[in-house]
Amino acid sequence: MCIRDSYGSLMKRCMWSSVQRCPPDPIFGLNQQFLKDKDRNKVSLVIGAYRDDNGKPYIFNVVRKVEQEMMQSGLNKEYLQMEGDPDLRKYSKMLVFGDYCKKLDSIVTVQSLSGTGALKLGSTFLSYARPKGTKIYISNPTWPNHMHVFKTSGLTNQAFYPYYDSAHNSFDFKGMTDTIWKAEQGSIILLHGCAHNPTGIDPTKDQWNEIADICEKKSLIPFIDLAYQGFATGNLNNDAFAPRMFLQHGLNFLVAESFAKNVGLYAERIGALHVVCPDPEIAGKVLSNIQMDIRGIYSNPPCQGARIVGRILKNPTYFEEWKKELSMVSTRIKKMRKLLLNALIARRTPGAWIHILHQIGMFSYTGLSEKQCMYLMEKHHVYLMKSGRISCLLYTS
Repeated sequence: MCIRDSYGSLMKRCMWSSVQRCPPDPIFGLNQQFLKDKDRNKVSLVIGAYRDDNGKPYIFNVVRKVEQEMMQSGLNKEYLQMEGDPDLRKYSKMLVFGDYCKKLDSIVTVQSLSGTGALKLGSTFLSYARPKGTKIYISNPTWPNHMHVFKTSGLTNQAFYPYYDSAHNSFDFKGMTDTIWKAEQGSIILLHGCAHNPTGIDPTKDQWNEIADICEKKSLIPFIDLAYQGFATGNLNNDAFAPRMFLQHGLNFLVAESFAKNVGLYAERIGALHVVCPDPEIAGKVLSNIQMDIRGIYSNPPCQGARIVGRILKNPTYFEEWKKELSMVSTRIKKMRKLLLNALIARRTPGAWIHILHQIGMFSYTGLSEKQCMYLMEKHHVYLMKSGRISCLLYTS
């Protein structure tokens, strides 16, 4: 606002003087550093987005076909329902839960603003559906945005369970299970459904079963972040093993699903939140509450990307084309891991690197120390997370 001083001249009074500058986002902030770097040989291994072997963004062929079809069909741009596109909701639920999804009316599904939006809606719901102060257990390490999303949704009581054994570059299953066995009854536990970010290390099927047993016996509420279905192993069913098995255990839980990676719709922001309930009556109550949350945040979700995904999942021909492209993408990720490993071995790089090949998904947890990462950035202009996480899709063969 403006005020006049005793001489009648205008003065500006800052109403935001108490606001402090936030630190840069650990991922996008680092990418901004890369973009400002003037070195001609700079390399970024930061952002989790698929690139082809020329380093260019990849748009799925089936997405192009569906977009062309939609352009010719005369679709309008009216508001969607608060809960989203009907086809997206129906078929995304089937994609996650498969043949185990017998009681569709007991599973609430709403369209979300990608996986992050699903996490936001789910954590907002949990913040009032569970007693105040309920603790949420998060893997250490995890995607850096998890903590921020949960904190801003009201889940401020956060704890961590061990996940990564740095001494052996492997999954610390004992550390994880020992911790969640000690969790308070009714606590929430965040789980990565497949292609754990950032480690690329997943539980085995037997380990998933044991985790589900603990959740059942301790009355824990799993919240599964499923950001890479089909992108991890190349098989949609394999990558959905965890939520389908949790459903078999009769658990009440949530799944945050993203179509950013596996359909390449990064900027469309398309995802879904699924809440597994004991019966249709409870599901109706849950849906009504989440609808009000949506109304208070953004009212209605976007239609363009939702229609693309809905048509791909609904149409058997498009669905098969999509699966083939997913398999191709997943195969190339494995190839890039092998090429990196071979390059490290050929150069007789000190250390053991076989874990790069054993990890899955788009990220590799290299095992590099923060000091080594800083050296690569400052000396060689190779940008990567200080944790040693790199995207396996941002270098070429």
